[in-house]
Amino acid sequence: MAGGIFAIQHLRTRDRSYDLKSYVAIHMSLILAVGALITGSIWARGFWGHWWLWDEPTLVSFLIVFLLYATYQPLRFSIEDPERQARYASVFAIVAGTFVPLNFMAVRMATEKTHPRTLTAGGMPAEVWTTFFVALVGVTLLFVTLWKYEMAAKHTRFELKSLRRRLTGDSGDPAPPTRSAAPQVTA
Repeated sequence: MAGGIFAIQHLRTRDRSYDLKSYVAIHMSLILAVGALITGSIWARGFWGHWWLWDEPTLVSFLIVFLLYATYQPLRFSIEDPERQARYASVFAIVAGTFVPLNFMAVRMATEKTHPRTLTAGGMPAEVWTTFFVALVGVTLLFVTLWKYEMAAKHTRFELKSLRRRLTGDSGDPAPPTRSAAPQVTA
């Protein structure tokens, strides 16, 4: 959802730094989602004896949202014009971001199958809630830390490209990143 929020800011202000923030947030989310899919399947195999259950709304809806976000980068990099690329990617990030709360609500309204509804009153004992919140804070801090490192790496890469162009005398020297001009997102 953070990618969608930054995308809204990008469309409102046309500030390319928000586009970069959105791109990095979605990239980090995909990495963590792959981890959730893999570890969730391992846990399910040990607990329920199945790697995956296709009739389970929680699993399938998470996979659908994951696949929706997985199409973000191919869409983004199929567009060559940087302005159009940023604009289309922002619109896509907003649309995909709306599926996150819709997915959460749809799963809550679906018939309970394999997954018990634990995020409700009386769903988990108090000590489990404590563990849940500690883990939630830990994963959030991991996300923010990785996001900041990738943002710093993107800015450093842009600065190095800019310095190389200056050294070689290339006339196509882009302006250094400022608040209003973020580097173009490249894979």
